[in-house]
Amino acid sequence: MMEKNTKDYVFGTHAVLEALKAGKSIDKIQMSREFKSENFHDIRNLARDNDVIIQRVPVEKINRITRKNHQGIIAWMSPVDFADIEDVLPGIYEKGEEPFILILDGVTDVRNFGALVRTAECTGVHAIIIPDKGAARINADAMKTSAGALNRVPVCKSSVLSGAVKFLKNSGLKVLGITEKGSENIFEQDMKMPIALVMGSEETGISNQVMKHVDGLVKLPMKGKIASLNVSVAAAVSMYEVLRQRG
Repeated sequence: MMEKNTKDYVFGTHAVLEALKAGKSIDKIQMSREFKSENFHDIRNLARDNDVIIQRVPVEKINRITRKNHQGIIAWMSPVDFADIEDVLPGIYEKGEEPFILILDGVTDVRNFGALVRTAECTGVHAIIIPDKGAARINADAMKTSAGALNRVPVCKSSVLSGAVKFLKNSGLKVLGITEKGSENIFEQDMKMPIALVMGSEETGISNQVMKHVDGLVKLPMKGKIASLNVSVAAAVSMYEVLRQRG
């Protein structure tokens, strides 16, 4: 049996526990149905705190991945390392560029997320901010849909998304929420200045906590009878408007 690239995962109780304690970017944990360990509760609690799902699977499934002493547990690592917006933003200003940030509030569909990142890279977005809970998982599907853009655009996690919005505003950015609830047309906004665009989930839109901190709510004009666009399409239109204005 040919083993998968061991950079993709760690196995064994101690290795998985240490990866969780170190705050490593873990996509998911697969645990055999027979798994027993004195560290079980620590692993479960740390996984919950870090929004890492645990899948109970037949031990044969783990055996197909590795025949080494996995002890019935394997953690699949995220293919990207997350950044901190407080570290990324100063570097943008230092390069003499006007920051362009995308904030995704509750976008959980992996393929939508990958498509969003791909468009973001094409339109010059400097960084993407997502919540550390309630966001799409950055896995192989996301990487494939992004066409490699996830290796080029920094993804920043925030424990409190409204806090990230306030940080951006205090750093000189105008933060606009893109929503059908907006009263102004996006094409009438000045996008040449440092700016951040907020996109919400298709089901619930931008959360109230984030919405009350943005500088304004703007909408895409609609002529059809369908009330809204797919979030990746709406984001693409919005991001390309920034690119168009910046020339």
